[in-house]
Amino acid sequence: MLRSIKQHRVLVSLPVIALVVGTVGFMILERLSFADALYFTVVTISTVGYGDIYPVSEAGRILSVVLIVFGIGAFLSIITRFTQSLVQRGFNKMRRNRLNMLIGIFYTEIGDQLLRFLVQYDAEIESLRQSFLVDAGWTPEDFALLRKKLQQAELVIDPALVDLVVLKNFLREKGEILIRLIENPDMIAHESFTELLWAVVHLRDELMARNTLVNLPATDIDHLAVDSTRAYILLTKQWIQHLQYLKWRYPYLFSLALRTNPFVENPSPIVE
Repeated sequence: MLRSIKQHRVLVSLPVIALVVGTVGFMILERLSFADALYFTVVTISTVGYGDIYPVSEAGRILSVVLIVFGIGAFLSIITRFTQSLVQRGFNKMRRNRLNMLIGIFYTEIGDQLLRFLVQYDAEIESLRQSFLVDAGWTPEDFALLRKKLQQAELVIDPALVDLVVLKNFLREKGEILIRLIENPDMIAHESFTELLWAVVHLRDELMARNTLVNLPATDIDHLAVDSTRAYILLTKQWIQHLQYLKWRYPYLFSLALRTNPFVENPSPIVE
């Protein structure tokens, strides 16, 4: 980012330098007034050349040639950079839309169900449930406040309550779509969602690596609880961001997301 800003500053400064050098040079070499020298520099750099003023000295002609070459190069560089910026901006917007589409697919196929499953094993969820009751009137400030509350809260999965067999079977069924999402090259541009995917995949791998989930030692259950909690926290953070995006970009999808809110007890997609 800083490098890009510096490059823009250099490009913008080139025409200014050309104007200053040309104006001062023509004032000295051609003995023109400031206004005439500035005017002559502008028409020289732009290669307009009206012919009303022209260099009479050899040094003035050399300066004109230098200004023409330098000026054309500077303006071409600026135009090229500007065009590249427009193209890159369009590409970035398209990539962000693709990323948000992938995040939407993730929550539709996996995220909402997994979050709903994990919420029921959070012993402290009742103290936070009211904060997650998002409605159609929420503003960006409301979502920001929810994120702040989430940072201050402690989301922890109770290892004594988790039905690891159900969790393992669910994640086994979703293995293919998880792998496809991770393999998508667009994921590199979304660090937080990539971290979430890896957390869910790691939890799945841990469960799949055990032949049985019955009579596990307490230390191993605690280990799986840590992995489950990590996925739970990242799922919740990304869910808030995804919900805010839906409200701004796709109100009809936001409406369904409200009716299937995983933090609501017994949610229903039925419109009443």
